[in-house]
Amino acid sequence: MAEKSKTPSDGLSKEERDAVKQRAKELREQEKAGKNREAGLASVLKAIAELDQPDRALAEGLHAVVMDVAPELVPKTYYGMPGYANADGKIVVFLQPAGKFKARYASIGFEDRAKLDDGDMWPIGFAVRTWSPEVRERFSDLVSRAVG
Repeated sequence: MAEKSKTPSDGLSKEERDAVKQRAKELREQEKAGKNREAGLASVLKAIAELDQPDRALAEGLHAVVMDVAPELVPKTYYGMPGYANADGKIVVFLQPAGKFKARYASIGFEDRAKLDDGDMWPIGFAVRTWSPEVRERFSDLVSRAVG
């Protein structure tokens, strides 16, 4: 039987492979830095600065909200994306920029550590196209609830 060669659809896309490589690099760097808040903040600010618009505006908005309503969360990159972790170093909320995976919109996601439970079903991911006062207000509430 002839062996079938892998096509891109059989595995990870280039963007996904790049994200996995980025995450492995982050884990090595985080291991060296420990739970150093300053190192995490520097990596998140660098990741934000490298984003194109409108992703950068979204990341800056989320960063401001987290620093305002949940300063106990520790900034750290998550697959090269801006993220914010709890005291155990586990990501609670993160931004997935549209440009990273050539998506139509960016998304802000909450991991299972976020305390957003609402009955048997609740949203944990939000598509975001622009940062506005209404978006800021909504995420201020969500982030506050996520750590509450």
